[in-house]
Amino acid sequence: MIKSTKALSEKNLLNLSVKLWFIVAVIGQWIFATYVILFYGKSTVTGHLSNWNIVLPKGYISGEHIGNAIVGIHLLLAAIIIIGGPLQIIPKMRSYAPLFHKWNGRLYIFIAFIISLSGLYMVWVRGSIGGMVQHISISINAILIMVSAFLAFKYAWMRNFKKHRIWAIRLFLVVNGVWFFRVGLYFWLFINNGPLGFDPKTFEGPFLYFLTFSQYLIPLALFELYLNAQKSHNKVFVISIATILFLFTILIGIGIFAASSGIWIPKMMY
Repeated sequence: MIKSTKALSEKNLLNLSVKLWFIVAVIGQWIFATYVILFYGKSTVTGHLSNWNIVLPKGYISGEHIGNAIVGIHLLLAAIIIIGGPLQIIPKMRSYAPLFHKWNGRLYIFIAFIISLSGLYMVWVRGSIGGMVQHISISINAILIMVSAFLAFKYAWMRNFKKHRIWAIRLFLVVNGVWFFRVGLYFWLFINNGPLGFDPKTFEGPFLYFLTFSQYLIPLALFELYLNAQKSHNKVFVISIATILFLFTILIGIGIFAASSGIWIPKMMY
Protein backbone atom coordinates (compact mmCIF):
# COMPACT_ATOMS: atom_id res chain seq x y z
CA MET A 1 0.00 0.00 0.00
CA ILE A 2 2.85 2.39 0.84
CA LYS A 3 4.61 1.48 -2.39
CA SER A 4 1.40 2.16 -4.35
CA THR A 5 0.99 5.57 -2.67
CA LYS A 6 4.58 6.51 -3.52
CA ALA A 7 4.08 5.50 -7.14
CA LEU A 8 0.90 7.57 -7.25
CA SER A 9 2.65 10.62 -5.84
CA GLU A 10 5.46 10.28 -8.40
CA LYS A 11 2.97 10.11 -11.26
CA ASN A 12 1.12 13.08 -9.75
CA LEU A 13 4.39 15.00 -9.79
CA LEU A 14 4.90 14.03 -13.42
CA ASN A 15 1.38 15.12 -14.39
CA LEU A 16 1.75 18.36 -12.44
CA SER A 17 4.96 19.17 -14.33
CA VAL A 18 3.18 18.66 -17.66
CA LYS A 19 0.17 20.76 -16.64
CA LEU A 20 2.43 23.57 -15.46
CA TRP A 21 4.38 23.47 -18.71
CA PHE A 22 1.16 23.56 -20.72
CA ILE A 23 -0.24 26.56 -18.81
CA VAL A 24 2.98 28.55 -19.16
CA ALA A 25 3.31 27.63 -22.84
CA VAL A 26 -0.28 28.57 -23.68
CA ILE A 27 0.07 31.96 -21.98
CA GLY A 28 3.21 32.60 -24.02
CA GLN A 29 1.63 31.38 -27.25
CA TRP A 30 -1.44 33.55 -26.84
CA ILE A 31 0.72 36.61 -26.12
CA PHE A 32 2.63 35.83 -29.32
CA ALA A 33 -0.61 35.35 -31.31
CA THR A 34 -1.94 38.67 -30.01
CA TYR A 35 1.29 40.36 -31.07
CA VAL A 36 1.06 38.86 -34.58
CA ILE A 37 -2.56 39.98 -34.98
CA LEU A 38 -2.06 43.50 -33.62
CA PHE A 39 1.32 44.33 -35.16
CA TYR A 40 0.97 42.74 -38.60
CA GLY A 41 -2.79 43.33 -38.72
CA LYS A 42 -2.49 47.02 -37.92
CA SER A 43 0.34 47.44 -40.43
CA THR A 44 -1.82 45.79 -43.09
CA VAL A 45 -5.03 47.69 -42.33
CA THR A 46 -3.25 51.06 -42.25
CA GLY A 47 -1.41 50.30 -45.49
CA HIS A 48 2.06 50.28 -43.90
CA LEU A 49 3.04 46.80 -45.05
CA SER A 50 6.71 47.79 -45.08
CA ASN A 51 6.53 47.70 -41.25
CA TRP A 52 6.52 43.88 -41.55
CA ASN A 53 10.24 44.14 -42.31
CA ILE A 54 10.96 45.61 -38.89
CA VAL A 55 10.78 42.11 -37.40
CA LEU A 56 10.42 39.92 -40.50
CA PRO A 57 13.16 40.62 -43.08
CA LYS A 58 11.80 40.22 -46.62
CA GLY A 59 8.31 39.95 -45.14
CA TYR A 60 7.15 42.65 -47.52
CA ILE A 61 8.69 43.25 -50.95
CA SER A 62 7.30 46.10 -53.02
CA GLY A 63 5.62 44.92 -56.20
CA GLU A 64 5.50 41.23 -55.26
CA HIS A 65 1.77 41.06 -54.68
CA ILE A 66 1.43 37.26 -54.72
CA GLY A 67 4.42 36.77 -52.44
CA ASN A 68 3.20 39.43 -50.02
CA ALA A 69 -0.25 37.83 -49.98
CA ILE A 70 1.26 34.43 -49.16
CA VAL A 71 3.25 35.92 -46.28
CA GLY A 72 0.14 37.72 -44.99
CA ILE A 73 -1.96 34.56 -45.16
CA HIS A 74 0.84 32.63 -43.44
CA LEU A 75 0.90 35.11 -40.56
CA LEU A 76 -2.89 35.19 -40.19
CA LEU A 77 -3.22 31.41 -40.21
CA ALA A 78 -0.30 31.09 -37.79
CA ALA A 79 -2.13 33.33 -35.31
CA ILE A 80 -5.35 31.34 -35.71
CA ILE A 81 -3.65 27.99 -35.23
CA ILE A 82 -1.69 29.19 -32.19
CA ILE A 83 -4.92 30.34 -30.52
CA GLY A 84 -6.95 27.26 -31.48
CA GLY A 85 -4.27 24.61 -30.94
CA PRO A 86 -4.25 24.49 -27.12
CA LEU A 87 -8.05 24.13 -27.09
CA GLN A 88 -7.60 20.77 -28.83
CA ILE A 89 -5.33 19.48 -26.07
CA ILE A 90 -7.56 20.33 -23.09
CA PRO A 91 -9.46 17.12 -22.14
CA LYS A 92 -12.55 18.96 -20.84
CA MET A 93 -12.98 20.72 -24.18
CA ARG A 94 -13.14 17.33 -25.89
CA SER A 95 -15.66 16.07 -23.32
CA TYR A 96 -17.96 19.09 -23.12
CA ALA A 97 -17.71 20.33 -26.71
CA PRO A 98 -17.03 17.30 -28.94
CA LEU A 99 -18.43 18.98 -32.06
CA PHE A 100 -16.15 22.00 -31.56
CA HIS A 101 -13.21 19.65 -30.98
CA LYS A 102 -13.99 17.79 -34.20
CA TRP A 103 -14.25 20.82 -36.48
CA ASN A 104 -11.57 22.88 -34.78
CA GLY A 105 -9.30 19.85 -35.18
CA ARG A 106 -10.06 19.60 -38.89
CA LEU A 107 -9.41 23.32 -39.30
CA TYR A 108 -6.18 22.95 -37.32
CA ILE A 109 -4.94 20.14 -39.57
CA PHE A 110 -5.89 22.03 -42.74
CA ILE A 111 -4.13 25.19 -41.57
CA ALA A 112 -1.08 23.14 -40.51
CA PHE A 113 -0.69 21.96 -44.12
CA ILE A 114 -1.16 25.47 -45.52
CA ILE A 115 1.35 27.17 -43.21
CA SER A 116 3.86 24.38 -43.89
CA LEU A 117 3.61 24.89 -47.64
CA SER A 118 3.68 28.69 -47.32
CA GLY A 119 6.66 28.39 -44.97
CA LEU A 120 8.54 26.35 -47.57
CA TYR A 121 7.71 29.00 -50.16
CA MET A 122 8.98 31.77 -47.89
CA VAL A 123 12.27 29.94 -47.29
CA TRP A 124 13.12 28.53 -50.72
CA VAL A 125 11.40 30.91 -53.15
CA ARG A 126 11.06 34.27 -51.43
CA GLY A 127 14.18 33.95 -49.32
CA SER A 128 14.72 34.55 -45.61
CA ILE A 129 17.46 35.36 -43.14
CA GLY A 130 19.85 32.66 -42.01
CA GLY A 131 21.79 30.15 -44.04
CA MET A 132 21.33 26.73 -45.56
CA VAL A 133 21.35 24.98 -42.17
CA GLN A 134 18.33 26.97 -41.00
CA HIS A 135 16.54 26.47 -44.32
CA ILE A 136 17.00 22.70 -44.15
CA SER A 137 15.82 22.64 -40.53
CA ILE A 138 12.70 24.68 -41.35
CA SER A 139 11.97 22.30 -44.22
CA ILE A 140 12.28 19.29 -41.92
CA ASN A 141 9.92 21.00 -39.48
CA ALA A 142 7.40 21.57 -42.28
CA ILE A 143 7.59 17.89 -43.29
CA LEU A 144 7.12 16.80 -39.66
CA ILE A 145 4.05 19.04 -39.41
CA MET A 146 2.48 17.53 -42.52
CA VAL A 147 3.26 13.95 -41.47
CA SER A 148 1.91 14.52 -37.95
CA ALA A 149 -1.20 16.23 -39.33
CA PHE A 150 -1.87 13.33 -41.70
CA LEU A 151 -1.45 10.69 -38.99
CA ALA A 152 -3.54 12.63 -36.46
CA PHE A 153 -6.35 12.81 -39.03
CA LYS A 154 -5.89 9.18 -40.09
CA TYR A 155 -6.22 7.80 -36.56
CA ALA A 156 -9.18 10.05 -35.78
CA TRP A 157 -10.88 8.77 -38.94
CA MET A 158 -10.12 5.18 -37.84
CA ARG A 159 -11.50 6.07 -34.37
CA ASN A 160 -8.22 4.99 -32.79
CA PHE A 161 -8.35 7.89 -30.35
CA LYS A 162 -5.35 6.78 -28.29
CA LYS A 163 -2.98 7.04 -31.27
CA HIS A 164 -4.86 10.09 -32.55
CA ARG A 165 -4.20 11.97 -29.30
CA ILE A 166 -0.50 11.09 -29.36
CA TRP A 167 -0.08 12.30 -32.94
CA ALA A 168 -2.22 15.37 -32.25
CA ILE A 169 0.14 16.36 -29.43
CA ARG A 170 3.16 15.75 -31.67
CA LEU A 171 1.49 17.98 -34.26
CA PHE A 172 0.90 20.65 -31.62
CA LEU A 173 4.59 20.56 -30.67
CA VAL A 174 6.03 20.74 -34.20
CA VAL A 175 3.52 23.40 -35.31
CA ASN A 176 4.87 25.56 -32.48
CA GLY A 177 8.46 25.07 -33.59
CA VAL A 178 8.73 28.71 -34.69
CA TRP A 179 7.39 29.82 -31.31
CA PHE A 180 9.87 27.58 -29.46
CA PHE A 181 12.65 29.09 -31.59
CA ARG A 182 11.73 32.62 -30.57
CA VAL A 183 11.36 31.73 -26.90
CA GLY A 184 14.69 29.88 -26.96
CA LEU A 185 16.41 32.76 -28.71
CA TYR A 186 15.15 35.36 -26.24
CA PHE A 187 16.04 33.12 -23.32
CA TRP A 188 19.59 32.95 -24.70
CA LEU A 189 19.77 36.71 -25.28
CA PHE A 190 18.42 37.35 -21.78
CA ILE A 191 20.88 35.15 -19.87
CA ASN A 192 23.84 36.34 -21.98
CA ASN A 193 22.77 39.98 -22.04
CA GLY A 194 23.03 39.99 -25.83
CA PRO A 195 23.92 37.74 -28.80
CA LEU A 196 26.46 35.02 -28.14
CA GLY A 197 27.41 32.22 -30.50
CA PHE A 198 25.92 33.82 -33.60
CA ASP A 199 26.14 36.88 -35.80
CA PRO A 200 22.99 39.04 -35.38
CA LYS A 201 23.52 40.56 -38.85
CA THR A 202 23.74 37.36 -40.87
CA PHE A 203 21.71 35.42 -38.30
CA GLU A 204 24.13 32.51 -38.53
CA GLY A 205 26.35 30.79 -36.00
CA PRO A 206 26.70 27.62 -33.92
CA PHE A 207 24.04 28.53 -31.37
CA LEU A 208 21.42 29.19 -34.06
CA TYR A 209 22.36 25.95 -35.82
CA PHE A 210 21.67 24.18 -32.53
CA LEU A 211 18.47 26.10 -31.84
CA THR A 212 16.98 25.67 -35.30
CA PHE A 213 16.88 21.89 -34.85
CA SER A 214 16.18 21.99 -31.13
CA GLN A 215 12.98 24.00 -31.66
CA TYR A 216 11.12 20.79 -32.51
CA LEU A 217 13.50 17.94 -31.59
CA ILE A 218 13.69 18.84 -27.88
CA PRO A 219 9.90 19.18 -27.38
CA LEU A 220 9.35 15.91 -29.27
CA ALA A 221 12.04 14.15 -27.22
CA LEU A 222 10.55 15.42 -23.95
CA PHE A 223 7.12 14.20 -25.01
CA GLU A 224 8.50 10.71 -25.75
CA LEU A 225 10.23 10.67 -22.34
CA TYR A 226 6.95 11.71 -20.72
CA LEU A 227 5.08 8.88 -22.46
CA ASN A 228 7.66 6.40 -21.20
CA ALA A 229 7.58 7.87 -17.69
CA GLN A 230 3.80 7.48 -17.61
CA LYS A 231 4.19 3.73 -18.09
CA SER A 232 7.29 3.33 -15.95
CA HIS A 233 7.40 1.98 -12.38
CA ASN A 234 10.95 3.25 -11.90
CA LYS A 235 10.74 5.96 -9.23
CA VAL A 236 14.04 7.62 -10.18
CA PHE A 237 13.15 7.75 -13.87
CA VAL A 238 9.69 9.23 -13.28
CA ILE A 239 10.97 11.89 -10.88
CA SER A 240 13.87 12.69 -13.22
CA ILE A 241 11.54 13.32 -16.15
CA ALA A 242 9.23 15.42 -13.98
CA THR A 243 12.23 17.48 -12.86
CA ILE A 244 13.43 17.95 -16.44
CA LEU A 245 9.95 19.14 -17.45
CA PHE A 246 9.89 21.59 -14.53
CA LEU A 247 13.28 22.96 -15.60
CA PHE A 248 12.12 23.21 -19.21
CA THR A 249 9.08 25.16 -18.01
CA ILE A 250 11.33 27.61 -16.15
CA LEU A 251 13.46 28.01 -19.29
CA ILE A 252 10.52 28.81 -21.55
CA GLY A 253 9.01 31.02 -18.85
CA ILE A 254 12.15 33.17 -18.89
CA GLY A 255 12.11 33.14 -22.69
CA ILE A 256 8.44 34.21 -22.75
CA PHE A 257 9.14 37.04 -20.33
CA ALA A 258 12.16 38.23 -22.34
CA ALA A 259 10.34 38.02 -25.70
CA SER A 260 7.16 39.63 -24.35
CA SER A 261 8.91 42.53 -22.67
CA GLY A 262 11.51 42.93 -25.42
CA ILE A 263 9.41 42.78 -28.61
CA TRP A 264 5.93 41.25 -28.45
CA ILE A 265 4.19 43.69 -26.08
CA PRO A 266 6.06 46.82 -27.31
CA LYS A 267 5.24 45.95 -30.95
CA MET A 268 1.55 45.56 -30.06
CA MET A 269 1.59 49.30 -29.36
CA TYR A 270 3.65 50.17 -32.46
